[in-house]
Amino acid sequence: MRTAEDRRERLAKFIDLAKVYRGWSRGEVSRALGRDAGKLLPESGNPKLDLVVGLAAALDWSVGDIVDGVWTADDDHEIEGDYATLDASARAAHGQGRFRQMLDIAIQMGQVAKTPSERALAANRMAGGYDGLGQYNKSVPCLQVALTERGIPAGLRLMLTVNLANAHYAVWNLTESRSAAREVLEMLEATTMTERRERVCHAFAHYVRGNSFRRLILVENDLARIHAQRAHDELSQALREYEDLADTFGDDRYAAIANTCRGGLLEVQAVLGELRPDEVLERLMVALDRVVDVAAHEPGDWLESWGWWCIFGCNVALRHFAEDEISMRMAIFTNKAMEIADRLENWSLRERAFQMDLERHERLDNEPWVLDDEEVRILAGTMGRFPNFRAAGWRILNQARFIDAEGGPRWLGA
Repeated sequence: MRTAEDRRERLAKFIDLAKVYRGWSRGEVSRALGRDAGKLLPESGNPKLDLVVGLAAALDWSVGDIVDGVWTADDDHEIEGDYATLDASARAAHGQGRFRQMLDIAIQMGQVAKTPSERALAANRMAGGYDGLGQYNKSVPCLQVALTERGIPAGLRLMLTVNLANAHYAVWNLTESRSAAREVLEMLEATTMTERRERVCHAFAHYVRGNSFRRLILVENDLARIHAQRAHDELSQALREYEDLADTFGDDRYAAIANTCRGGLLEVQAVLGELRPDEVLERLMVALDRVVDVAAHEPGDWLESWGWWCIFGCNVALRHFAEDEISMRMAIFTNKAMEIADRLENWSLRERAFQMDLERHERLDNEPWVLDDEEVRILAGTMGRFPNFRAAGWRILNQARFIDAEGGPRWLGA
């Protein structure tokens, strides 16, 4: 964070920039910003919100860009090793779930990077840190910047592109996710796919496309069967490839992703009429017997996979059953999904669980909804991470009743 003096200096530069951009006099700038000409700059260096909004309007910038420019200090991280050492540290931090530390290391990598490949990889590490924190909307620009680097190796570009596809999928940019994943498949058409990275990227691209089409069943209901068939084809291919990867490399993470594909296919088969919805729900419910005690399971890909099976179950219940049957069928799935999400600190699962619960409550007008302080905290974090979820988040806050840590009634804003 900048010092007060630094903030005042940066504010002065913003004001001068607005004068030049608009061709205004100092008096015109003052009127536009609602300030006296002699009092444009706050002594504290902390501008009031109306000044920030006024500068954003004058410059045609976003409010967030102005805030970032005023408060965020220039990079002054102490460099803790050469590029290779930093990269190894970033990978270790990722493997151990230390994502904030990974971000700090990635910034250092960017500062010492000398080649396009090094800059692109540093941006990819930063995207990985944001992904781990559930800040997927911040992963997207990191990967986009990385892909603008010229002359990077094909393998690195492949990895960046499939990661971009997944980041778009996470925040429901489904056109972009399908397009980027399709590009990965096209890039690999001319290869023999003998390298492990190539095979993993190919499987992941089918996974992203399949799940993007699966989500489109909800978004474009008039095209539900078309999207369901595409989802079926893509997820079936992803399932085959991940099972093969698991067998070839003995890596249980691939088997877990294959299991997620298997669960997604059950949801899709209900849409296509290949399985009865009640049969699908029964299969999904029986599978959750494996995670009765979530706390007893190590955090990892398999536990996340069962979390997604819960979401698939919610989708089937909402899509295929009448209101009087929804609550009973969904309660177990939503509760288990949130339990797994909390165990994993998985914000994507949290977003889906909140959304499913909202839809359930809106279809069941008389069902009470109570949130405690911890649930409100998680809801606020989810709203911050998923811009498309914010409207739903506000609906939840408007509809729910709140209790404090002692179980007494509590009202937000009181």
